[in-house]
Amino acid sequence: LGHVDTGKTSLVKTLSSVLSTAALDKSKQSRARGITLDLGFSAFLLPLPEQLRGDQQTISSDNSMPSSNNESELNSGDKKKKKKQKSSSKGGCVGGKSNSNSNLDQKYDLLQVTLVDCPGHASLIRTIIGGAQIIDMVLLVVDATKGMQTQTAECLVIAEMTTRNLIVVLNKIDMFPEDEREERVKLAEKKIRLALRGTKFEDAKMVGISA
Repeated sequence: LGHVDTGKTSLVKTLSSVLSTAALDKSKQSRARGITLDLGFSAFLLPLPEQLRGDQQTISSDNSMPSSNNESELNSGDKKKKKKQKSSSKGGCVGGKSNSNSNLDQKYDLLQVTLVDCPGHASLIRTIIGGAQIIDMVLLVVDATKGMQTQTAECLVIAEMTTRNLIVVLNKIDMFPEDEREERVKLAEKKIRLALRGTKFEDAKMVGISA
């Protein structure tokens, strides 16, 4: 989210490895006007975080535990049936885990992060709200040379209503002279921090980029 022309779509292009047909302003109208007019979807992959690996193993363990119904069926079945089930379970185990659980672990070695590129123009606020309703985290993109702008403030309000997680992305820091860049970025961060005061994002992380 962010004000129009802060570099949101450029950031999406830099991050993404998978693009939908609507990503990166592919519509003729967007290209003609030079702004994002509709939601764009794209994604990138990350190694599965350790905490999610732990959750996955817990789920796998829960799935591999027999239910009370299954136990009663085994106990009530004849010896041949029991023997058949025993041999088939042995054949399906690899390293103490069933093939299904093993495949589950392999399937989720990576985490897909989906990006929703929202417009920044004031007239498209409904589209922005529509995009914000399906997200888990907001990347609030701010032009570091301009700071908080009208739609930046509006997007901040939308973020407060829709998520608990926000990162402020200070874009275009390459526009600062190199010998002044560090000091100018700190000043920009200070101004944004003041704007965030009183919101639930007053301790949000900030990162300076050139996308």
